[in-house]
Amino acid sequence: MQKIWVSWSSGKDSAWTLHRLLQRGEFEVAGLVTTISKQFQRVSMHGVRLELVRKQAAAVGLPLHVGELPWPCPNTAYEEVMQNLCLKAREEGVTGIAFGDLHLEDIRAYREERMNRAGLKAIFPLWATPTDRLIFEMLSGGLKATITCVDTQRITREWAGVELELPVVDAFPDGIDPCGENGEFHTFVWDLPCFSTPIFVQASGFYQDGPFVFRDLVEAAIKDEEDMTKQGG
Repeated sequence: MQKIWVSWSSGKDSAWTLHRLLQRGEFEVAGLVTTISKQFQRVSMHGVRLELVRKQAAAVGLPLHVGELPWPCPNTAYEEVMQNLCLKAREEGVTGIAFGDLHLEDIRAYREERMNRAGLKAIFPLWATPTDRLIFEMLSGGLKATITCVDTQRITREWAGVELELPVVDAFPDGIDPCGENGEFHTFVWDLPCFSTPIFVQASGFYQDGPFVFRDLVEAAIKDEEDMTKQGG
């Protein structure tokens, strides 16, 4: 069985990619791979703290391979970091990396070209799944997530920090993709069928970078069963 890694953003698409791969059993999932801002120790577009991403990896029981990006990060620097991660993957017997991309052809072509150059295969378990069907599959299938970042050119800042649930998706303004496929929002997954335990979080302050508004998440202590029920446990 071929050994692969999963590209891990901490959000719903990469999490459901992992879920599908584990369900299908076609590959040996041997690790998660992510990139973070070295200066801020966060996943860049999701704004999620590295310590929470490590909690996710521990809940799945997989090693987390981290590449640190400079800030600001030109594309050449990103490609150098990814090249080093790909070299590490090959050294560990990995033959491919799975991505959570859905529909954007240019992104897929870019990943395929870079993976091919590194001697790896790019795998897309969610590709071409209609986003309305996919979000229903995720949220009815046990995925629990919180919105961590919104593009205020598309959706207002009040959505940052909201738990992603089906009634929330139904309440999105017209034109917002149910999965945020056009960059409208990003998420942090705090529970998944393959997690050994949920990662309960609470929303802290807001911060902004250009049009993007982030809601900082920190781990929350669960005091009793009533609290766990309220937070989805």
